[in-house]
Amino acid sequence: MRLYAGVLPPPSVNDELGRAVDALRDLPGYESLRWTGRPGWHLTLAFYGEVPEESVPELTQRLARGAHRSEPFTLALTGSGTFGGRSLWAGVSGDTRALRLLADRAEAAGRRAGLSLREHRRFRPHLSLARNRDSAAASGVDLAPYLDGLADFAGAAWTVRELTLVRSNLPTGGVRGARPRYETVAALPLGAAG
Repeated sequence: MRLYAGVLPPPSVNDELGRAVDALRDLPGYESLRWTGRPGWHLTLAFYGEVPEESVPELTQRLARGAHRSEPFTLALTGSGTFGGRSLWAGVSGDTRALRLLADRAEAAGRRAGLSLREHRRFRPHLSLARNRDSAAASGVDLAPYLDGLADFAGAAWTVRELTLVRSNLPTGGVRGARPRYETVAALPLGAAG
């Protein structure tokens, strides 16, 4: 199964961001971008890829330990950015140091569970919103107006209280516009509550 560890913003935070994204609908190229599905909005801490089912219990146990060692912390979604003009994302503010530590623990849990993770990349907190359908940014939609439209976005703060292990079910059948479906495998409380 295809898994990742992440932080899921509460529905009220997603709704607030959704209203800001809806305000961008009249910008050039909106329909040409591949937008992420709002029910699946998340902050990815560690992407594990395809994980054998027999490895899931150990991974879950190791993630639970990392969550237990991390106290709850506060985040907010703010502003926006791009990765090379290929993807648009919402930024994260608040206790990003605690978020980075949790991401490190989630990555370490995967390695200790015997998963072969990709080369370690510096964690950059973000929530993916849209991607250019064409992988070459030069031939895709200009994301500058979207950056401007979200530059002043400042969402409500929330307290992160759990680390979530999520299964990503990729769409099948080549249906245009189909999005992955996400299901929670384990919700692991942070701090002593875990």
